[in-house]
Amino acid sequence: MNVNSKIIDGVEITWLGNACFRLRGENVTIYLDPYGLSGDFPFEDMADIILLTSEYPQSFDPDSIRIVRNSNTTTLLPENISLQFRGDARRVEAGDELVDDLCIKGISIEVVPSYRPDAPKEAGVGYVITIGGKRIYYAGVTGLIPEMQAISADIVMLLIGDCTMNAEQATEAVVMLSPQMVIPVCYKCAGILAADITASIQAFRENVSREAPHVEVLFYQE
Repeated sequence: MNVNSKIIDGVEITWLGNACFRLRGENVTIYLDPYGLSGDFPFEDMADIILLTSEYPQSFDPDSIRIVRNSNTTTLLPENISLQFRGDARRVEAGDELVDDLCIKGISIEVVPSYRPDAPKEAGVGYVITIGGKRIYYAGVTGLIPEMQAISADIVMLLIGDCTMNAEQATEAVVMLSPQMVIPVCYKCAGILAADITASIQAFRENVSREAPHVEVLFYQE
C-alpha cells in the first residue's frame, strides 16, 4: 500500500500529491482531480470514476487525466471546464444529485458549490461521495463559503493554501461541518513557499484540537 494511503472503515484513501486523491472501495476506484501523475498505471489502478472540480492550474492536469482514464471511465466535470472529452463524460453543476437510480457504478455523488469568494466567476464544484457507508466531502479549490453549512459528511478533505483557505478559515469550516475526520492538504498555489503551507497545516491541526476536539485530523506527509 502507498505510504500515503490510509484505510478507513474499508475505504482506502490515497493522497497522490497537491489536490489529487484516489478513493478505493469494493470494486470501484475514484480519482479526485488527477494531477502530477506519470508512468503507466496497472489496470487495477485505472479509474472507474474521475471527479474534476475546476480548471485551476494547480489541480487541473489533462495529461494526468489521460493516464488514469480509459474507455470504461465515467468522468464528471463542471460546465465551465473547456476541455472536451470522448466517452462517458458528464457536465455537472452545484445542486446535482446522482443518487438512487442515478448513482454511478453503485456510488452516490452529490455536487456542491465550490468557489473562492474573491473570484466567484471562477467557480468550480465540490463533491460529496458516499462510498463504503461513509460520506466523503471533497471541497475542491474553494474558500470558506456559507454553503458549507448545508453539507453533511463523515470525512472532509480541505485544501489549505493562500489561494484557498488559511488555517483559521479551514478551522472555521471544520467547526461548521463537524465531521468525524478531516484531511487537510497543503495546496501549493503558484509562488507560495512549501514551508509557509506546512506552517499553516500545523496551525490548523492545533486550532482543530482546541476548537473541535471531537474531530480527528488525518495528515498525509509530503
